[in-house]
This record gives sequence, structure tokens and C-alpha cells, in this order.
Amino acid sequence: QDERNWDFILVSDIHEVGSEKEIKRKKFLGVLKKKGFFIKKIEDEKIFYGVRAPEQIFQQYQCLLRNSDSRLPKPSDCQDVPVATRIRIVNFILLTTETPEREKLRSLMKEKVFETMFPLHKNEEIREFLEEHWARWSEIFSEQPIQKIRRYFGEKVALYFAWLGWYTFLLVFAAVPGVLVFGAGIAVFSSSQVSKEICEATDTYMCPLCDQRCPFWRLSDTCTYAKVTHIFDNEGTVLFAMFMAIWATVFLELWKRWRARVVTSWDLYGWDEEEEELAMELINDPQRKPEQYQHSYLRSTIIMLLALLMIAVLIGIAHALVIYRVVATAFLTQSTSRFLQEQANTLAVMTGAVLHYLTIITMTKVNRQVAKFLCKLEKPRTFSQHENSFTVKFFTFQFFTNFSSLIYVAFFLGRINGHPGHYVRVAGKWRLEECHPSGCITDLFIQMAIIMLLKQTISSIMEYLVPWVRSKWQLHKWQCPRRTGMVLGEEDEDEDPCKRQWLSNYKLNEVNMFSLFDEFLEMVIQYSFTTIFVAAFPLAPLLALLNNLVEIRLDAKKMMELRRRMVPRKAKDIGIWLQVLEAIGTLAVIGNGLVIAITSDFIPIQVYKYLYSPCGKENHTGVDCSTGYINHSLSTFRIQDFEPHTQLPAALPGLCHRYRDYRNADDYSYTAQFWHIFAARLAFLILFEHVALCVKLIAAWYVPDVPRRVKNQVLQRKHEDLHEKLRWVMPREV
Repeated sequence: QDERNWDFILVSDIHEVGSEKEIKRKKFLGVLKKKGFFIKKIEDEKIFYGVRAPEQIFQQYQCLLRNSDSRLPKPSDCQDVPVATRIRIVNFILLTTETPEREKLRSLMKEKVFETMFPLHKNEEIREFLEEHWARWSEIFSEQPIQKIRRYFGEKVALYFAWLGWYTFLLVFAAVPGVLVFGAGIAVFSSSQVSKEICEATDTYMCPLCDQRCPFWRLSDTCTYAKVTHIFDNEGTVLFAMFMAIWATVFLELWKRWRARVVTSWDLYGWDEEEEELAMELINDPQRKPEQYQHSYLRSTIIMLLALLMIAVLIGIAHALVIYRVVATAFLTQSTSRFLQEQANTLAVMTGAVLHYLTIITMTKVNRQVAKFLCKLEKPRTFSQHENSFTVKFFTFQFFTNFSSLIYVAFFLGRINGHPGHYVRVAGKWRLEECHPSGCITDLFIQMAIIMLLKQTISSIMEYLVPWVRSKWQLHKWQCPRRTGMVLGEEDEDEDPCKRQWLSNYKLNEVNMFSLFDEFLEMVIQYSFTTIFVAAFPLAPLLALLNNLVEIRLDAKKMMELRRRMVPRKAKDIGIWLQVLEAIGTLAVIGNGLVIAITSDFIPIQVYKYLYSPCGKENHTGVDCSTGYINHSLSTFRIQDFEPHTQLPAALPGLCHRYRDYRNADDYSYTAQFWHIFAARLAFLILFEHVALCVKLIAAWYVPDVPRRVKNQVLQRKHEDLHEKLRWVMPREV
């Protein structure tokens, strides 16, 4: 038979004649033959079995399900099904076929009876088109051929690339205002009144950053840091955060409309996944009864407790990163190098971010295994339910892995560290970090920038490089002449047209059920970085846009050139990922509101302007209303009140020094200004989130999920179907 007719390839090691593995392999192949499958054997260093299903199976499938592969007026009009559909059906049958001992193919693969299974990349016209017009760097700005991707890889992969393309396109509208906000911050780099006051504060001495002979330092020494902070912490950031909350909603609503148009053109708008799975079960075994839904409150409770335990572990790892930063800052401030002393906090933040990235890489593998274990305990009924359950658990673990440290930097850094004379300490020894007098938002920016850059450069390079190296290694391994032992009565394998095709596919990197999942997860985590803390990092949409332009072609090249053909999956949407994205959109509103209200100095500056500044007290039109803010935001501390074990430097610049907080100089209790700012922060947070959520709801209502044209098409189709049924049941006129 011609190689194009083979649906699947099974690969096995050469086992001893009469061994248990050989007997199990023959039994499994025997069951397939009884079902009418055609099997071709080619022996090399491995044994390859080409599997082709009988046409009767596909006729039954077409006649049971009237879908995009078969819109037929009657069962007798069955026709050829697309290759992607054939592969999907044969994959289901292979995985659900049982030997007389009730063993399935996956268990046989675990026992090494079979090594692997895969469909073929075939030398067909559509593959050549995709390689020429899709999996090429020269097409990086071209529209993707979604219809042809669907025909070759199935609907699930096509919808992933359709979603990724749509997401990348709309990132343009987020990246442009992000760049404008960043550019506006650079334009006023040196003109901020707050930055000027810090730069001019040459006679303002701040409390030491550590307890062991750390020097008192001039506030003006951090002039550059203050100017950099103002690039991200300005009025434009508030507007951009509000814009991104609306953008996230509009993006999802427009995607729903685009998806509706696409799946309607594929005739999958009303497709039922459960019905299709039941149909394939009946085709595989007409006597098999469907597996019933099950639910156990005890099992659900155990799973929930184990998941919470895993989340607690991940939060504990975030605490460990905090401890690292605290200890690193303490050691750097005691260094003999003046540069290390002055930049101790910044270096601790940067090295902490790199360590956080390494933690993400390590814990991703752990999180995957834990999520798989919890899914086994849950025992979902179908593959789709298993995939959804795994997605929710794994993404939740990944979210805490990626964002726990960022949440600490954004909302806790510098707010739980106490004050001079009464510092909060780790293990009773090391002081927690303090915020810079101009705020903590730059720390959050540095953390996000390093993690995003590392994830989008090193991870993307390794994502392509590792499969490429494996592929080259496999080609090198198979370059030597191979034995071509033959079974009696077989044709000469050297002349077999299938052998080269099967071997070339076998040498490619293996794919599994997580291959597409990993691509989705990577993009959804990126979407989280792009939206949740975008107030601190307005360049995040631009980095995401540039990354995605490369990612689309990178994924295309991996699928076409470096990996075996992915088993096509039918789908009418992106599944549980849509609910995940909607949850991220809500978190983005909350996160950005908290960043502006708590992390940023936007609210304290506004309170100062309207209540305590020269503008608030009198009508000073020629004075910047933030004049005097820095002095107002610093409290005074007496040297004699330091803790007894604190070792101060020999030279003291004065008896009183300053630190960032709103406390009285007498008893170090909170001042009235602190409570005014606290109330303003809370009021702004409530107002911002309610306004943003209302705008999101209005946008979701204003932009219908399903276009009018699609609704009318579905309505017309239903009318025609009912009219056709009515015509057959009405009595004929005489």
C-alpha cells in the first residue's frame, strides 16, 4: 500500500521470540486485525507497524454524526473523511482497544511492549503550503492560514494559533499607549518636583540600612533612582492601568466574536464533544456501556486540602526569596566596596529576580507532577474533563509560583518592616527591606522586567534549541547502516517506499497530550504579566508583542520540522482557558488598583497637594503643588532610641535622622497624615475597581459574544432542518 494510506505507526523494540512482551504485542495486534485493521510490518533496529483502519469505521462515524466532516442528506451517501479526522478516530480506537487481559495501549507502552505511537507527517500539498507560507521567518508579519492549519493539525491547534494571532494583533493597541506613557515618563525625567527635592537634599541624612556599622547616607545620593522611579510612577500610569482593564475585556469579547465566526464557518457551532466521544466508543465497541459520572465529597475534600498544601509550599518558597533578599542586602551593605554599599538594595532585587526565575523553572516540573497526581485522584470521566481539571490545578500552582514574590514586592515590601528602634526582623537578626523614599514601584519594575526578559529570551531559545539538538542527534544516530532483517515472505525492505517515511517521522521529537497545553500555558502566564501589574511596567505589552511575533513562527517551525505530527483534536473553543483569561482580567483590575493605591506614591502626593502643600493652604499659582512633599513624607528619629545591639559608625552627622514613614517624633505613633493617606488609598481602590469593573461589564454588554450574522446563519440552518423534517412527516397531497 502507498505510505499515504497509513493512519498510525506503532514502534516496538525487537523482543525475544516467545517472550511475554512479544506475546502481548501479538495479542494487541490480533485484536486490531479482528476489527478489520490493516497492519504492515517493517523491521529495522526497531519494529514498525503501519496501521490503517477499515473504511467501515469512518462510514459509521459519518452516519452517526452529522458535522463538518459529513453534512449528508442520508447515511448511504458517505464519503471520504479528512486525514485529520481519520487520525483522530484511529487514535481513539487504538487507545481504547483492550487485549483479552483488559490491557490498553498506554499500559502496554508503560510495560515497554510498544515504545511509541504517532501519525505521519505526509508529503501532501497542504504540508508543503504550510512549510512555505507559515513555518517561515519571512512570513512573520503575514496572516496565518488558519483554515489550512485546521485541515492538517485539527481544530484545537487551529484555534490556538487563531487565538494567539488575535491576541498578538490586539497587543498593538496596548503596546502603543504603553510606549507613550513610558516615553512621557522619560520626557519629564529631570523635571519632577519630587525628584528635584531628593536631588537637592544634600543636608538630609537617612537612617542606616543595616545594624552593623552601616553609614548614615545623604538623601541626595539616590537622585538617579528617584528620577527613574518617576518614569513609572506618574499620572499617566493611572490612566494606562484603567485602559488596560478595558483592553483586557474588549480583547476577550472580540475574541469570542472572532471564534464564533470561525467555528461557524467550520460548521462546529453546535458541536457536542460528549456526543462525539460516545459515538466513537460505540464504533470501537458496540457492547460497551458509557462510563458514568461520579462524584465523591470525600475525594474532593482531600484534593482541595492537598491543593491548599501545595499553595502553602509555594508561598513558603516566596518567603524564602524574601529572606534571600534580606540577607543579601545585609551582607552587601557591610561590603568594603562603596559601590556595593550604595547599590545593595538594587543588587538584592536584581539577583532575587534571577533566583525567582530559576525557581519558576524548577517548580514548573514539580507543579506538573502534583497536578497530574491530583487529577488521578479526581478521576475525571472524559479526556476533556481531565484536561480542564489539570489546567485549573496546574495554572493555579503556576500563578502562585510566578506571582507570589511579585505580590510581596508590590504590596508588602517596606510596609511591614517596622521603624528605627523597633524593626521587624527575620530570625530575630536581619531587618526586613525598606522602600526607597521615592517609593517601591521601581523594585516591582525591576523584578517584572528581569523575569519577563528571561522568560521571553532564554525560555524561547531553549524551547526551540532543545528539540533542534535532539532532532540532529537522532539523525546522527540513524546515519549508520541499519540491519534489514526480513520476515519470511516479506518484500525487500530496502525498496519499500514506506520505510524512509516512517523512519524520518520516528527521528522527530515526540509529542504528547501536554505539547499544546504547554504552549497555551506559556501565553496565558505572559498575558497575566501583561495585564495584572502593568501599572508598574507599561512596556510589558510591547515585550509581549515582540515575543509573540517570534513565538508564532517558532511554534510553527517546531510543529512542522522538529516534532512528530500532533494528533488532531476537534474543538469549538479554547476550552477552560477562556474562563482562566476572564479570571485574569478581573485580577488585573484588582492588581492594578492595588499597585496604584499601595505601591505607587500617586495617592500620598495627591493628598499632600490638596491638604498640606502651599496650594492646599493658600492660593499659590506660581508654585508647584508638590513642593515640600519629600520633607513631609519623612519622619524624624533620635539616635539615642536605636536598639542596643545596633553598632553605629564613629562619625555621626547629627542627633536626629530621617526615615520614610508618617510617625510622630515623640512616641513614633502614626500621625494624622498617615490616616488621611490610608483613607485616601482605600477610597481610591474602591472607586478605581468599581469604575473599572463597571466599564468592563458595559464593554462586555456592548460587544455581543456572537455576531449578528452568525446568529442569523444558525437560525436559518435550524429553520431549514425543521422544515425538512416537517416535509417528511406531513401527509402528501393527492
